[in-house]
Amino acid sequence: MSENKGTIKVLQHESNVLKSNPLGDPHTRELYVYLPPGYDMGDKNYPVAYCLTGFTGRGKMMLNDSAFSPNMAERLDKLIESGTMKPMIVVMPDCFTRYGGSQYLNSSATGNYEDYLTKEIVPFIDENFRTIDSRESRAITGKSSGGYGAMIMAMRHAELFGLATTIAGDCYFELCYKPDFRKALKAINGDPLKLVEKFYDEESKKGKFAFDGLNTIGMASCYSPNPASEWGFDIPFDLGTGEIREDVWQEWLKNDPVYLLEESAENLKTLRLFFIDAGTSDEFALDLGARVLVDRLKKHDIPHVHEEFDGGHFNINFRYKRTFELISENILDEST
Repeated sequence: MSENKGTIKVLQHESNVLKSNPLGDPHTRELYVYLPPGYDMGDKNYPVAYCLTGFTGRGKMMLNDSAFSPNMAERLDKLIESGTMKPMIVVMPDCFTRYGGSQYLNSSATGNYEDYLTKEIVPFIDENFRTIDSRESRAITGKSSGGYGAMIMAMRHAELFGLATTIAGDCYFELCYKPDFRKALKAINGDPLKLVEKFYDEESKKGKFAFDGLNTIGMASCYSPNPASEWGFDIPFDLGTGEIREDVWQEWLKNDPVYLLEESAENLKTLRLFFIDAGTSDEFALDLGARVLVDRLKKHDIPHVHEEFDGGHFNINFRYKRTFELISENILDEST
């Protein structure tokens, strides 16, 4: 192993929290951990960054080989070698569900992934690696739904995470979700679970708007779970007419970072870094959602860094360079 390259550890983590989850998803998950160059040659303790994937993602997908851009491990190696980033441990968990993702929330429809991350994965990493077990040395970041998860962790679990960054994180649901409901309606065609089944059948014709339908189902399973419902969750519009179901929509909004900020302001004020990033051509208007969130942050005098870049929602992993640069400038390590 080159001195300039980190090491990837692949661990099998058996979760008690995810046992008997309602979807029957595996409770033993692969956990990918990046150890920085030099980790095995000393006894130094390192700060930790938790990196959350977007919808339909899981940790190991961050390490996929690509012809034209580095995977996460290669990117981290380059950032550390160039001095852009401090050496740190980077953790890539698997919070995938049968419906595509957990939004890193507890839900009666999918399982308790918020607890899985905060009550199991964080302690597990601290017990098994040389970490600096302190919120000031623990960051959380992510892109898209992973960025949403990072915001949720900052708002609800600032006692664990002292730094949070989001790249195009789901925010201001009126703009990022509602416009696609008309397409989701056509794809779901009256039966959410039948559409989900199509994604597990390679030969099935899924239809033009299938992903819009799956995304709505995935979000509904996290934002509006309902054990009394036929599917275990409520769709926020009438499946026949498309009319918005206001009571269900209000359940969604309770999970919107724009509105969660009201009750989380004091937590956010304790952060060493809160970085909000989005592309100016984001296909889900998450640049506008970020602006709405930032406007609320300013009204509550919450320190933050807000940036926009030339780009959309996809193929924007290059923004992790800026993300880890800011994390490195603000995170505490043993030499700070």
